[in-house]
Amino acid sequence: MLHAVFPAVGPVYDNGLGRIKDADVVLFGEVHDNPQHHIAQTEIVAALQPAAMVFEMTTRRQASVVSPDMIAEPDVMKAALNWNESGWPDFAMYNPIFAAAPEAKIFGTAIPRNEARATMESGPTAVLGEAATQFGLLTPLEPDEQDAREALQFAAHCDVLPRDMLPIMVDIQRLREAWLAQATLEAWDKAQGPVVVITGNGHARTDWSVPVYLAQVRPELNVIALEQAEDCELSGAFDITTDAPAVDSGDPCAGPFETTADLALAGGAAAPYGRHMAKLG
Repeated sequence: MLHAVFPAVGPVYDNGLGRIKDADVVLFGEVHDNPQHHIAQTEIVAALQPAAMVFEMTTRRQASVVSPDMIAEPDVMKAALNWNESGWPDFAMYNPIFAAAPEAKIFGTAIPRNEARATMESGPTAVLGEAATQFGLLTPLEPDEQDAREALQFAAHCDVLPRDMLPIMVDIQRLREAWLAQATLEAWDKAQGPVVVITGNGHARTDWSVPVYLAQVRPELNVIALEQAEDCELSGAFDITTDAPAVDSGDPCAGPFETTADLALAGGAAAPYGRHMAKLG
């Protein structure tokens, strides 16, 4: 496992990141509001020039309207993606990643709340159909993993969720992971070339997240998962881990909080406690 400090992406390549050049899929994790993580993503995307990029931060519909011309107009793109209402950090940190490979096909995986709510009410097949079975979403997790995931959910939501909601939260998290995996496979099939996935660190974990789903369905793909940690605080298993100084964003649990129902449906950064959500993805 590689540990390095950003910036200085060139030397990082020399010491081990160069192996991602041979990958079919690179899951490039981040702590969403850390600028150094986005600088690293931008520089490595520029070097790789992937055929497609998948962004956790956009829906499929939003991603479908992105074009090289739009990428060249950050204000236009920001408005088209309704970024200010999304809850994600400053678009100025993300636009350079798009611009680093403007000809790449763009795919989005953000799940609208109405679809997440459908999962709460009817199960993952309501959103994914047969793919829910392919990705193993109908199979209960091993008790140790279930307990670990519930503990992460409780901590990520600042210890304010009712305990009886935690299994539902885990189900929604697994749906997000499978949705991300499905979009990644779609990107690979349509682009027929390397795919870079921009996502939170939690979704890049090789022990239980997107890489596991990809291996279940397409074991032949060469998938590399990269974590970008802060101050050497590591969480989960990854192929490569790099490190950068943490960002002082204040107390993510200071509130105010959304309603309990909204807590269950919130995406990776769309809440005052968004920084706490990074370990989830």
